[in-house]
Amino acid sequence: MMTLLPTIVSALVFLVCLVLIFSERIHRTIIAMIGAVAMVTGGLLFGFYTEQQAVNAIDFNTLGLLFGMMLLVAMLEPTGFFEFLAVWVGKLSKGKASSLLFLLALVTSLVSMFLDNVTTVVLIAPVTILICEILGFSPQPFLIAEAILSNIGGISTLVGDPPNVLIASAANFSFTDFIVHSFPLVVVVWIVCYGLLRWLFRADLRDPSPNAEAIQSLNPQDAYTDQTGARKVIVVIGVAIILFFLEEWLKIRPAYVALGAASVALVWLQPNISELLKRIQWEILLFFAGLFVMIGGIQQAGVLDFFIDLTSRLVTLSPALAGLLLLWLVALLSSIVDNIPITITLIPIIQHISVPGMNTSFLWWALVFGAGLGGNGTIIGSTANVVVVGLSEKTRLPISSKLWNKRGLPVMLLSCVVVSILYLLALPTFS
Repeated sequence: MMTLLPTIVSALVFLVCLVLIFSERIHRTIIAMIGAVAMVTGGLLFGFYTEQQAVNAIDFNTLGLLFGMMLLVAMLEPTGFFEFLAVWVGKLSKGKASSLLFLLALVTSLVSMFLDNVTTVVLIAPVTILICEILGFSPQPFLIAEAILSNIGGISTLVGDPPNVLIASAANFSFTDFIVHSFPLVVVVWIVCYGLLRWLFRADLRDPSPNAEAIQSLNPQDAYTDQTGARKVIVVIGVAIILFFLEEWLKIRPAYVALGAASVALVWLQPNISELLKRIQWEILLFFAGLFVMIGGIQQAGVLDFFIDLTSRLVTLSPALAGLLLLWLVALLSSIVDNIPITITLIPIIQHISVPGMNTSFLWWALVFGAGLGGNGTIIGSTANVVVVGLSEKTRLPISSKLWNKRGLPVMLLSCVVVSILYLLALPTFS
């Protein structure tokens, strides 16, 4: 019985924390921190987890990469660059709803390749609402499309989505790996999903705006509050992206690149540090740290051994089936709960799968696609979804759960079907 106590205690702490996180009654960061303390306390009492093991369980490469990118975004945000982009896109659309949808979707997706999708929609969605008010359009199609396509766009690069950062660190994937393996599939999925969204919202996209001249009168340059600062940060981000591509040759980790780029930008811009640090999403970093500690605890207690053995047997039986099952399982789970805890939970299971003579990289890519696409299914499936829904509530046409289910769920299911077909066709390259 004593040998089972570590397993029972660690599993109980983890499951209680997951339930509380999913209930959203208490902020997830608070739960993660309390859970981390409870896991270490239980580990010390029952001899399965120490403070040093808890510290070692934290993936500082992931936290460093996220922190570095957050600093860069925090420096770019007050310059007015994103507002400039939105106004520029609005003028390009010439008051046509269909053109505006395409341009906003494209810009949002491109930005989300290099910034996390939450930051992307936080910056672009408010300006989208403003443009829709000027043009007299319902903001619903544009906001839903931005959230969904930012989630899809984020899958294509290492830094585009937090689960990608986690997976890349665990699997030793480089920025180039994502461009080679993920980006081509994402392009196909994006085109298909955009086409479906345009068809689903066809009734809202028929008429040109009677206020088209109003948007044409706006000057995108007026959106800037610090154009020089924006240029400096964009130059630094551009250099960082180049270094991400050269990661394999230079033998440097993405976290070092991101933190180095942020340091250069800090010296170059010399922003108000107190104000800058207020714009950092500390709650996300603490949430990750707490989850890492909890996962380390259940790993040390042997809770994951059963799932590792089961998955290893399935992979041996049929690699393709194992990959597809993982992709769909993660996608369905991610449609009802946040994909970050799901990803962190599954990472050690995939890490410890050992099949003689087989490269199990294809499982990592199944996790990437499942976690990235599943969140589009429901309002609560992605933080980006929650953000745009919250912003829509300030308009005359808020986005309801019913509307999202009618639009987002079909897109999520179609995207998973498309990526499953592409995944099977490309399976040899993933291995």
